Amino acid sequence: MNSLKINNLTKTYNNDIKALTNINLEINNGMFGLLGPNGAGKSTLMKTIVGLTEPDNGNIIFNNENVIENSKFIKSQLGYLPQDFGVYPNISAYDLLNHLAILKGLNNATTRKEQILALLEKTNLLEHKNKAVSTYSGGMRQRFGVAQALLGNPQIIIVDEPTAGLDPEERNRFNNLLSEIGENIIVILSTHLVEDVRNLCTQMAIIDKGELLVNGNPEQFIDQLKGKIWKKQIDKNELVAYQNQYKIISTQLQAGKLNIRVFADENLQNGFAPIEADLEDFYFTTLQNLH
Repeated sequence: MNSLKINNLTKTYNNDIKALTNINLEINNGMFGLLGPNGAGKSTLMKTIVGLTEPDNGNIIFNNENVIENSKFIKSQLGYLPQDFGVYPNISAYDLLNHLAILKGLNNATTRKEQILALLEKTNLLEHKNKAVSTYSGGMRQRFGVAQALLGNPQIIIVDEPTAGLDPEERNRFNNLLSEIGENIIVILSTHLVEDVRNLCTQMAIIDKGELLVNGNPEQFIDQLKGKIWKKQIDKNELVAYQNQYKIISTQLQAGKLNIRVFADENLQNGFAPIEADLEDFYFTTLQNLH
């Protein structure tokens, strides 16, 4: 069982912006979802874990080793799929993986070839192994990203906003691949897509403005909102009046009418209907500090 412990992690940038403030987390094998709006500090946290950014205070312990002091320890067991990664033009998927595998220290040519072919098969790219990665579709490129992240049998994989820009079918295929990988190692999924966390992760955290707001199980978080989420359709011009009277957590415009979702501990009258809570409701109520 792999273990990642983050203790009192703080990072302030030169312009006095606090990117992280006393972050404490413990992450074990499985899929862990890190949710937060853009600029919340997710990327800074990812970069600190992998040794690309040094914190001001705190430490990170991976499998009993302090990786702030010894970043090589985690880098040797790490797979990283950044939000955007560049690829060399005109180089085939196989050749690029071979190049990256050598950089990762896979020196035995036979073992290296076996692992590359196995990963291309796992990511459903084997028949495209001789095509240039620069010609791949968005979904294929992300699956290639997973293949390169899995080189060298890492024990922790960090995935940053992986499904942005993918169509629903590609996103589904990609998520299934992540789920399979996450059974035996740590996979940290940093995203602002709440649905991906609900579908994939058994543990999650929400951070905003560099602070950890909550940490726990998505299903238990949803249970906390049972009987507290209400919906109603209103006219657009009524929104301000409703905002003054109710705790509105989200709005959706449909055919000129506005559907509002509201958080309330008590039964609401006035045409409101109870609705089953979902993780997005918990996410928004947490960011708005409503519950």
